[in-house]
Amino acid sequence: MARRQPPPVLLAVLIGIAAVALQALLVPLFAGPAANLEPRDLPIVVAGPPEATAGIAARMEQSLPGGFEIIIRPDAAAADRALRDREAYGALVVGPDGPVLHTASAASPTVATLLAQAAGQLGDGRPVPVVDVVPGDPDDPRGGGFAGGFLPLVMTSLIAAAALTLAVRSRPVRLAGLLAYGVLAGLVGAAVLQFWLGVLPGGYPLNAAVIGLTALAVAATVAGLGSLLGLPGIGLGALIVFLLGNALSAVGAAPELLPQPWGTVGQWLPVGAGATLLRSAAFFDGAGGAQPMWILAGYVVVGLVLLLVGRSVPVVPGRSVDRPGEAGAPAVSGTPVATSGGPAVTRG
Repeated sequence: MARRQPPPVLLAVLIGIAAVALQALLVPLFAGPAANLEPRDLPIVVAGPPEATAGIAARMEQSLPGGFEIIIRPDAAAADRALRDREAYGALVVGPDGPVLHTASAASPTVATLLAQAAGQLGDGRPVPVVDVVPGDPDDPRGGGFAGGFLPLVMTSLIAAAALTLAVRSRPVRLAGLLAYGVLAGLVGAAVLQFWLGVLPGGYPLNAAVIGLTALAVAATVAGLGSLLGLPGIGLGALIVFLLGNALSAVGAAPELLPQPWGTVGQWLPVGAGATLLRSAAFFDGAGGAQPMWILAGYVVVGLVLLLVGRSVPVVPGRSVDRPGEAGAPAVSGTPVATSGGPAVTRG
């Protein structure tokens, strides 16, 4: 008995309602974190004599309760070392002429700007000098080029994973396709950002390895879920790595500026982990990159395991890369089949 289809007008209205409901969920997901950027346990160093650092730390806590995680260091050298090791985003170094702000704008231009504005309140009417200990790329001072490179990387990784899952029957071939994509994505992506656009410093081989690992983590996650669950798995993978991953990645800000726990959650997703690892590799000689590297490696391993235990046929119903008559391919209904010594018999 054929299923009764809803009237076209009703179907059109239902599609419109579903699209608006999706929009109502996506707008807060993307706009909410961006509209509520403010320090939340942001690591900041205060360096200098104990009596001076205590006063500065107290004033910072009073100005924004819960906004800063104060780290005390004895002098400017120790403060700068903490910035280069990615233990903090900035440092207030107290000297005989007042405080001096040391920043690491490569970690987050947004945080560096925020700290410069906040430090002005500590100068008692005098401007607070700013020293950028770890500057960003001079061709990308606001970090927009660095952040903008991640959206196309994630989109192409989704496309590659979906195409392999939908079109390729063999699991080993899917695996080979994913690995080849990861290598090429790293080599080309790093070349574009570093040599063409000039927004990425550091060593090309290391940058390429990080971008390739990020691309493979995204693609393997989507392909693994797609192989295991079919089309719903591809949708679930896109939800995790694209919608949630981009919204919570803090690529253009810092995870400590997002409402919690979302800032922390974003760092456990491929985009946030990839951005943190690439900053560490390009600007900080790898400092602070161990955790995001293992997170990305975990997504790769889990994704590839799911791919190998999942379906060995394309997930599109009724589609197969095999031709009728080949081994493993279903016979087509109504196709004449020749029999030995007799007329053709119709199967179906």
